[in-house]
Amino acid sequence: MVTQASTYLFEASKGRFYFRNVSILVPMTWKSKSEYLTPKQESYDKADVIVAEPYLKYGDDPYTLQYGQCGDRGQYIHFTPNFLLTDNLPMYGPRGRVFVHEWAHLRWGVFDEYNTDRPFYMSGKNTVEATRCSTGISGRNVVHDCQGGSCITRQCRRDSKTGLHEPKCTFIPNKSQAARDSIMFMQSLDSVVEFCTEKTHNTEAPNLQNKICNRRSTWDVIKESADFQKASPMTGREAPPPPTFSLLKSKQRVVCLVLDKSGSMDAAITSSNQRTSGSEIVLLTDGEDGQIGSCFEEVRHSGAIIHTIALGPDADRELKTLSTMTGGLHFYAGKDINGLIDAFSGISSRSGDISQQALQLESKALNITGKGLVKGTVLVDSTVGNDTFFVVTWMTQKPEITLQNPKGKKYTTSDFQDDKLNIRSIRLRIPGIAETGTWTYSLSNENARSQLLTLTVTTRARSPTVSPVMATAHMSHNTAQYPSPMIVYARVSQGFLPVLGASVTAVIEAEDGHRVTLELWDNGADQIILNPPRPEVPEATEASVKDFNRLTSGESFTVSGAPTGGDHAHVFPPSKVTDLEAEFKGDYIHLTWTAPGKVLDKGRAHRYVIRMSRHSQDLQEDFHNATLVNTSSLVPKEAGSKENFEFKPETLKIENERNFFLQGDRLIRMNQAAELYLTQIVEQKSRVGLVTFDSTAIIQNYLTEITNSNDYPRITANLPQQASGGTSICRGLEAGFQLESKAFNITGKGLVKGTVLVDSTVGNDTFFVVTWMTKKPKITLQDPKGKKYTISDFKDDELNIRSVRLQIPGIAE
Repeated sequence: MVTQASTYLFEASKGRFYFRNVSILVPMTWKSKSEYLTPKQESYDKADVIVAEPYLKYGDDPYTLQYGQCGDRGQYIHFTPNFLLTDNLPMYGPRGRVFVHEWAHLRWGVFDEYNTDRPFYMSGKNTVEATRCSTGISGRNVVHDCQGGSCITRQCRRDSKTGLHEPKCTFIPNKSQAARDSIMFMQSLDSVVEFCTEKTHNTEAPNLQNKICNRRSTWDVIKESADFQKASPMTGREAPPPPTFSLLKSKQRVVCLVLDKSGSMDAAITSSNQRTSGSEIVLLTDGEDGQIGSCFEEVRHSGAIIHTIALGPDADRELKTLSTMTGGLHFYAGKDINGLIDAFSGISSRSGDISQQALQLESKALNITGKGLVKGTVLVDSTVGNDTFFVVTWMTQKPEITLQNPKGKKYTTSDFQDDKLNIRSIRLRIPGIAETGTWTYSLSNENARSQLLTLTVTTRARSPTVSPVMATAHMSHNTAQYPSPMIVYARVSQGFLPVLGASVTAVIEAEDGHRVTLELWDNGADQIILNPPRPEVPEATEASVKDFNRLTSGESFTVSGAPTGGDHAHVFPPSKVTDLEAEFKGDYIHLTWTAPGKVLDKGRAHRYVIRMSRHSQDLQEDFHNATLVNTSSLVPKEAGSKENFEFKPETLKIENERNFFLQGDRLIRMNQAAELYLTQIVEQKSRVGLVTFDSTAIIQNYLTEITNSNDYPRITANLPQQASGGTSICRGLEAGFQLESKAFNITGKGLVKGTVLVDSTVGNDTFFVVTWMTKKPKITLQDPKGKKYTISDFKDDELNIRSVRLQIPGIAE
């Protein structure tokens, strides 16, 4: 499969990509063989592809777990043993082609170009088309009717209400095709050997690729990847070299704890033998050490996995590099001892055997007053209970502890055992399987002074045959430069089944100890997307579980350049509306969607603007002249709430086909003109789109709000850049480049100096724009040849009374 996939990928990527080395990690339960090597950084939880039994109604259908943004890497590809061992060519096509389809999901963050829920749509030419890419793929629209033991195939009929084909209609591609794309639609077709490009991409199709990637082609997204930027086409070769395969088998887990001195890494790592290969090192440090970089090469070749824990803000920044290069985890622990305990819990849970993973049920730090008492509960659900520990730590004096299980059995301090490695810690291991239900506890501070107590509860799966409910958390990126947003992801699952409707809270702690609490949404707006490779796919199921509680520690991340104070209202727009649905109810159109916030998904948007047209292309190219829907009665709700809005399209006569398109508008901003979003009506199959905007009209950069059609040409003429990631709604808007964007907080009578570099590839239509809050500043600008411009050379902005701008004549020096 992989060898076949390598050749197919090589052709699809125009000679850029192929599989060179493939490592296969076999289960520890398999009998050892001489050809099995010891893994280095390879592990089950970091694998690109996992082979496991199915946990979904997907059965043996391959899929990629993918819930990030456009271009974001997926989590893993899941193949079942039956898929790999059974000949399913008529259903899926060659396995190598299926692998390439899934690899594009995983590696480059592209999405499917079919849609089983909306297999047809009304095109801009008022013709019914199958949801596909490219439109050059020909086929028939048929219905398979089976009654009793006989089946017939007939042509699809039109639905009189929607103008589309009847619900049972299916598009069957012709076996013989001339179209070469696209792999993300149907890789099983013999002629399909390419991804859809900008020239062949079907922007009208209501599929995930258009919805999530703003109608960009899959090849355009792949071209922006780091892989593509580093790869050049191989010339003189029609096929790539064959892959090299390595079989690996893990041994007993070996973990070495290294405290404080990174200089001891030389002694801990021996790169010349197998002793460190596959072993794990946990490195803790609270100070700076300029010597860490000196052992990078030894670490790289040692085969060891390095987990790092930074204790406090002074730890060396290069710690994270150690973890990244070896496939380890990186944590930050502040003054709170729970941070350290949680970090170790995150490391200890790293295992491919789900039944052996340690799961955290509780982690609390309690500052109890002198002679004070704290009570609480811990929920043990039916999927866990084996090897359950209650651990209590203190700062000055051992507290009195009372613990009671759901059946009334009590444990006291005398039942807890002293921890030999920590004189201020005791723990209790519950014998056998912990009772399912609510455990209650009380911690009494016997000291006259207040002290910090912590409680940690860990457990394992109740049975090897029943998957426990698990939670994992990660950030969209490990590092970011402000104002690029960071997204917190949490996945709650039982086996491979998603647990929907869980209440999930993320706590983010900064280096200074400041904590931010976020409620993460599970409303379908950012749902997990499973991507089988073919149009005929059964519906996925979800795990059915009762009440449970889980804690998981995410790794640390770094954001550079963020201003102090935390007020980001002028930087981030409302979040994207991704779950808007619409349906006709008599003469009315009923819309539902999840409310975004004023800033991303926090707060309340200022208002919604909705426009409609008979032709989707009109909305994309001339949005402001489309029919405006009266939304004066629509008051935005708090972010995360369900919005409902109903209106009657008075100005457009409703005919049988009901071919309406709607679109929304937001503030037009520097470097972020209004984006357009399209999705499709559930029942009527017409496309609907909506975006929102907040109320801020004057901020650090040149911001402006469209107020009426007369302002439109004037405003858009001043905008320096097209809408990112898609078709601009602004007429006459030219692509531009930003050379500088700074916000200065200048003291009274203060002066700020700086430079702007204009390189030899730019210089035409160059603008310097200055804004202020209270009083116009004095400005002096000098070009490289000494020519000076002052405030008198700048022109007042007609749309912003606190803004001036200077257009450099001709080509800027």
